[in-house]
Amino acid sequence: MGAQQQLAVWLVIGLALVAANLPFLSQRVLLVFRSPWPQKPFALRLAELLVFFFLTGAVAMALERWVGQVQPQGWEFYAVAGALFLTFAFPGFVFRYLLKRPGHATAADDD
Repeated sequence: MGAQQQLAVWLVIGLALVAANLPFLSQRVLLVFRSPWPQKPFALRLAELLVFFFLTGAVAMALERWVGQVQPQGWEFYAVAGALFLTFAFPGFVFRYLLKRPGHATAADDD
């Protein structure tokens, strides 16, 4: 694997790891808009997760085009990529909903 390909792979993995956790770490909607709720609803966090999944995929496709030819993918690829993205989101989910923090009875009481 060439240096450009290796760089592209690690960029996509790093971007996916960060993007998967952003909905759980930020109270802003898509990191830009102020939320009308005191705490963002879980459904909105899932919708943001889906948006960030597609944005990460768009960046990955652009990097793939930069290093060479874009390969067509079947549904299996997207199923595995989605499962990996959800796995990457686990630390943010734990931080938001499962971690006990000082001043709160439980982290689940935040929402």
